[in-house]
Amino acid sequence: MLSSLPVLPPVGAIQAHRLVNSKFPPIDLFNDVADSAEFEALFKIQALTNPRLLNEVGRLELIPLAEIPFGIAGCSYAAAPFTHVNPAGSRFSNGSYGVLYLADTVDTAIAEVRHHQERYWSNVDGLNYDRFVFRGLLCSFTDDRNVDATGLALSDPIYAPDDYSASHVLGSAVRDNGVPGLRYNSVRSPGNQCWALMTPRNVTSIIQAAHYEMIWSNSIIGVNRILNA
Repeated sequence: MLSSLPVLPPVGAIQAHRLVNSKFPPIDLFNDVADSAEFEALFKIQALTNPRLLNEVGRLELIPLAEIPFGIAGCSYAAAPFTHVNPAGSRFSNGSYGVLYLADTVDTAIAEVRHHQERYWSNVDGLNYDRFVFRGLLCSFTDDRNVDATGLALSDPIYAPDDYSASHVLGSAVRDNGVPGLRYNSVRSPGNQCWALMTPRNVTSIIQAAHYEMIWSNSIIGVNRILNA
């Protein structure tokens, strides 16, 4: 399937959106250095005195340090999905590697996150009311050499609402062939688009934009913007 997808031409910087749970703070160590050599030196020093460091930075063996764009604004936001991998997987990952998911608009990002939050919290017994806060991020990156799956209809197996078997095959092929990422149609916000970046190396900045709260009462009954950057 990968060979049948067009490769996107260089189009310069693209801005896209992402939501992350506010309970996960930025990882200072990624933001405090300019390159991988500085990171390795500082990591070794801090590891001697900071027993929580390994939990903070995650599984560094899952991504070569050369892939991390040290020195950019928001480097920790770019690196975190690749060192803190969801073992349950996602649309384009079987859980053995990380993916940086981005959306064309903040409303698309909200729709995607809202769906997955509702699936998760609906399985928690006794949760009658709660409030979940997310940090909105604005990401700049280059789309050069990514492949484009937006020409495939939403009826294609890679867009199955809850069966990720076909999309896992495509995601693995994208990653194994060294393709930086994939542009695809949003399943939760039809008519909009998302990106699945297999490496953070093409990210040029990620900055905080706003905070959003999702209100849970047997389902997510509202989403509010609560703080400007």
